[in-house]
Amino acid sequence: MHQAPHLPRIRECYPDLDINQLQLDADGLVNQVLIINNERVFRFPKDDQARAALRRETAVLKIVHRHVSMAVPHFDRIEEDFVSYPLIPGRALMYQDLFNFSGLELDRIAEQIAIFLQQLHGVPVVEVEAAGIGASISCHSSDDWQKLYQAVEQELFPVMPTHIRHWVEYWFSPYHENPSWMENPRKVLVNGDLGPYHILYDDVHHTINGIIDFGTAGLGDPAVDFAVLLYNFGESFLKRIHYTYPLGEDVPDRARFWAGTVELQWALAGIPPRGCNGFLGHLGSARDNKPVGSPRV
Repeated sequence: MHQAPHLPRIRECYPDLDINQLQLDADGLVNQVLIINNERVFRFPKDDQARAALRRETAVLKIVHRHVSMAVPHFDRIEEDFVSYPLIPGRALMYQDLFNFSGLELDRIAEQIAIFLQQLHGVPVVEVEAAGIGASISCHSSDDWQKLYQAVEQELFPVMPTHIRHWVEYWFSPYHENPSWMENPRKVLVNGDLGPYHILYDDVHHTINGIIDFGTAGLGDPAVDFAVLLYNFGESFLKRIHYTYPLGEDVPDRARFWAGTVELQWALAGIPPRGCNGFLGHLGSARDNKPVGSPRV
């Protein structure tokens, strides 16, 4: 335990804290996360950029607490080099979990997420702007989509199978026909990264305990949040969310387009273009498959 990073700093700030258990969460990309006694979370930003992001998240959460009923992190200790807050219990909500739920349980989970998003997207924009919170880094302008397509065309097309190049052209065709199609004039406060690892599920009560990590939050198109859910949980789950939070006519297609570009963005950012054609050969395929052990169709 004595070798854990930042432990001396924690002891300095919490001299009366009896540390019986320490967990180092290695999943954080921009923060080093320590969990003490399975009760309190400490987040230490790794660099100046992470520190700026944490200050931004702090401002976001102050607003979110006033408008959202779902449990979210409450930073009750804010220092220059870390923040700390009571742990929200739960584990990541996984796609395979959905197949173990009854219809009523699925509806309850979807309703919780829908209400969270409805409340988050309903935060008055003037409050967000007054707090100095700008656009979510998850959102893209029309120029961003054009640059993405050009990068795919230049870097990935040479190593893509022909049918996948055709799929990319098909996928971007609505944008090419109308470059303003992905520009939504209605900006709301979005989370921007509502993936499984940020939705805390309670195995005992079969409910969502809370939502964590607002590091990508900011003003943007509500379709971004639905796109992340669509990519991770599928169309059928998104339809259940729609029962509580109607998405409107244009939002689903923007969400579908955004979700369909995720792996292209990954390929450009993290996979060497040369020699990755085996991966690229499976882009655009259906993924609404059940986990191993599911009942027969």
